[in-house]
Amino acid sequence: MIISHLYKDEKADLWVFQSNGEHTEGVAKLAAQFADEFGMAEWGRAIALLHDKGKESDAFQQHIKKNSGYDETAKVTGDFHHAFVGAKIASRLYGKIAENLLVNQIYSHHTGLHDSGEMQDLEKDIPAGVDTNVTKCSLNKPPFKITSADFHHLSRMLFSCLVDADFLDTESFMDAESYKLRGRGESLQTLETKLDEYLAILKEGAADTPVNRIRSQVQQCCLDSAKSSKGFYSLTVPTGGGKTLSSLLWAVKHALHNGQRRIIIAIPYTSIIVQTASILKSIFGEENVLEHHSNVDPEQIKDEEMRRQMAMATENWDAPIIVTTNVQLFESMFGNRPSVCRKLHNIVNSVIILDEVQTLPMNFLQPIVDSLKTYQKLFGVSVLFTTASQPVLSGLIEGCNPKATFDGIESIKEIIPSEFVLHDKLRRVQLDINNTPQNYDEVADQLMQHSRVLCIVNTRRDAKEIFNRLPKEGITLHLSRMMCPRHVSETIANIKQALQDEKNGVIRVVATQLVEAGVDIDFPVVYRQETGLDSLLQAAGRCNREGRNGICTTHMFSLAKEHPLPHGMMTFANQARISLDASSDWFAPDTMKEYFKQLDCRIESFDAKGIKGYLYKMQELYFSTAAKEFRLIDDAGMSLIVTWKDSPTLIEELKQCGPSYALMKKLGQYTVNVYEQDFKALLSMGVINEIKEGMYVMEYAQQYDEYLGLVTDNKLKDETIII
Repeated sequence: MIISHLYKDEKADLWVFQSNGEHTEGVAKLAAQFADEFGMAEWGRAIALLHDKGKESDAFQQHIKKNSGYDETAKVTGDFHHAFVGAKIASRLYGKIAENLLVNQIYSHHTGLHDSGEMQDLEKDIPAGVDTNVTKCSLNKPPFKITSADFHHLSRMLFSCLVDADFLDTESFMDAESYKLRGRGESLQTLETKLDEYLAILKEGAADTPVNRIRSQVQQCCLDSAKSSKGFYSLTVPTGGGKTLSSLLWAVKHALHNGQRRIIIAIPYTSIIVQTASILKSIFGEENVLEHHSNVDPEQIKDEEMRRQMAMATENWDAPIIVTTNVQLFESMFGNRPSVCRKLHNIVNSVIILDEVQTLPMNFLQPIVDSLKTYQKLFGVSVLFTTASQPVLSGLIEGCNPKATFDGIESIKEIIPSEFVLHDKLRRVQLDINNTPQNYDEVADQLMQHSRVLCIVNTRRDAKEIFNRLPKEGITLHLSRMMCPRHVSETIANIKQALQDEKNGVIRVVATQLVEAGVDIDFPVVYRQETGLDSLLQAAGRCNREGRNGICTTHMFSLAKEHPLPHGMMTFANQARISLDASSDWFAPDTMKEYFKQLDCRIESFDAKGIKGYLYKMQELYFSTAAKEFRLIDDAGMSLIVTWKDSPTLIEELKQCGPSYALMKKLGQYTVNVYEQDFKALLSMGVINEIKEGMYVMEYAQQYDEYLGLVTDNKLKDETIII
């Protein structure tokens, strides 16, 4: 037997084998099925049939026996690496067209797609033991016209079909329990029934208020628009107008009308994911909603067995409803690593809801918009942009640099007619803009004048400094991404519950932008640090949300006495706001259009990292380089599992059993991403342990504060001094 995988069944005290033929056929069946969704089934089958051809070599067979412990006396002679073998055969069989559609995929299925010219192993001879007598597949012409901007996405999509099929077939053999947890969701038809029932109950119990009447009107517009062809749509509704449920209603009805498979909701902030996923799980059931915002990178793990376990534990987006981050979505579209790309084929023939679309990073706007155009054209995707502050994404988009110009989306259909003038009907707030420089103490003093107040700032540091200056009376809380997702979720739930009880006196919350969009909290007074108009209006959406208090006020303040705004987009956005006429109606769509025009004019490049130069070619592609450059967050940080509540039990399970799909989903709720410099500082304090390669745990409980979350000050040192 030619072995593909094996493991020892400890209970039965025997070795279990999967032959290479069994594995290859299993992968080929899945890869063809995945690629058939975009009309290229035979292409998927072709790469799968060759991907593990090199495992037939004598060297690999000795290596797998020795490395697994099955035969520790086995002598490995020669090169046991196997991926280049199938790639070399594919190059011979299919010629030049195969290089970036078949060869790179096979060659890279363990390491990640390579740049052109980096596959030097193709010069090696095919090793002894490999049968090169291979039947050629009949490859059909792709059923769509491919431009230079499309080609790298098609190449990556075929890679996705291969690596996910490979992971899944391997998982079904090596870890059957984890495999059973995948793809258990119900059909969209069943979910449609659940949604209709939920909305009917919600409507029946809702008070007859102006705000609720508008929300019903928005839902009706979504119902009317849903039975339309695949394409680009926008839902522009002021905060409090019920975008979340209305957009979901549109997406489900639209998907069923067009035979699409799933709904993918991409959100800028983890906090909104937590809240949105919680709402959706209550409607559809936990098994139908996948909440994905993990930052684990299996390919950085050196240990072969640990890397395999972690890679299999990654998400592949096979649930009917996905809630994820913009970072996960777009960095996957431009990624090159197997664990990142495996999910891409499940985006095919889906509906993407881009929530709070105004938060898309301007310096990556060209590749982002181009990718959406490709996914719509080649892969049957519909895109719904939802926001209270719609940016300009169609037509000619121009920056301050004459070269910073590109064609946006040709046509975006707005669901809400302009004559509805929702910004007037939902006007519940006035803005008080104060550009006078202030310090932390002055802002804290102003907050203390209010018994119920929300303060939103730009950085974690500012949130911590102002929070620490507030008296801890009544309910005084802090929210930032130094808190793990479960902590954020519980804190938001506590805030909502506290606000509903009129008996509660003081309720003061200091937060970063994570509460600015999509978090349904309702304060009579909101303070917002200086920012762009879009963010300012989002903050105002947390003020008098239900319209119960007439017209309330959102105050904008400056912390210029403490520090200037960070250079870059935050400063550009603030300058664009300042440049607007002071007498403008800040809530009017025309004012928002002018704001984004002013913002666009300050952008030096909409493709700051030159992604177009790396990928917009038909023959010479730089997958690895582009993936490194396409980072929506410059310092995405390091993932750190924190010690909080019941995480120690999960940490112990990770130590004893290693990663699994179910365990990593649970641990994601106790993970904080910290900047690299903060990570190094914590590491030097001795409060971080690497319990498995590439997986770090902050086991010193005192470093996790009940209000602030993870703190980077040396608490161990403080405790030692006290002792």
